[in-house]
Amino acid sequence: MPRLDVNRSGEMEAFVRVVESGGFSSAARALEMTPSAISKLVGRLEARLGTQLVHRSTRKLQLTPEGSSFYERSVRVLADMDEAESCAAVSAAPRGRVSVNANVPFGRHYLIPKVPLFLQMHPQITLDITLSDRVVDLMDERADVAIRWGRLPASDLVARSLGETAQVIVGSPAYLAGRGTPLKPADLERHELLGFSFRRSTSDWPLRTKGRLLQIPVTGSVRAGDGEALRDLVLAGAGLARLSVFHIRADIASGALVPVLENCNPGEMEPVSAVYLGKGGRLPARVRAFLDFLDLHARIDGSPKPVRR
Repeated sequence: MPRLDVNRSGEMEAFVRVVESGGFSSAARALEMTPSAISKLVGRLEARLGTQLVHRSTRKLQLTPEGSSFYERSVRVLADMDEAESCAAVSAAPRGRVSVNANVPFGRHYLIPKVPLFLQMHPQITLDITLSDRVVDLMDERADVAIRWGRLPASDLVARSLGETAQVIVGSPAYLAGRGTPLKPADLERHELLGFSFRRSTSDWPLRTKGRLLQIPVTGSVRAGDGEALRDLVLAGAGLARLSVFHIRADIASGALVPVLENCNPGEMEPVSAVYLGKGGRLPARVRAFLDFLDLHARIDGSPKPVRR
């Protein structure tokens, strides 16, 4: 049985703050303590557990495998404690900061327009939003929630579906008037095919013709680091791009972008998910509130038949 003078929750909170802030000094500032006091708390925790949780260096703090596992469980324990206290209080409204990493198209078209509504519904929650099409490590980026495209590999992350979206090759009317509209996959050889500059699972475009699935390499003169920049390039007439229907539905409906080679589109649907840490445990109320909001107000409309007026 543990001694009564061992402040287990205090040690746990100090350790979590060290991990989330990236060091002992920053954790000390957050907790209004000295770095030596934080170091002693974490050291006492490691001694009590009989294992090293962090590798300390002047350049970077790195979790051991035991430390990574203990961190995830500690976050859940502290969240449960916060929730228990909140439920006992007069108001049990979720509160605190939620860090969100979303890809640029989802953030621009789905998330940011809904932020005022979310803040109206949850005035005690603050949002920290980062938009990037780069796949991030939630622990490294200190993110509570990330929006991911495509099939998810097996991991310790939990996923909540936000829908799915089709992909379509599009060009601007001005570009197609000057270069011609491709009618078969071979016609793409004389076109500028615009792609992404970040690492992706594939840089080819799948097209189906005569019962065969072709992979067309993207060899254009311009690449972009996010989907919104790629959309802007296509709208400006720089070439053709393969984009998600949810992202360019309004552009297709207005005639600003024109789908091409739809008779060769394999029709694959790409899932969109909100992922978060918390496997096997309960979520903090602030994170659960944000995920529930996404589920109700920011689901993807990416059906494969965009309507053009």
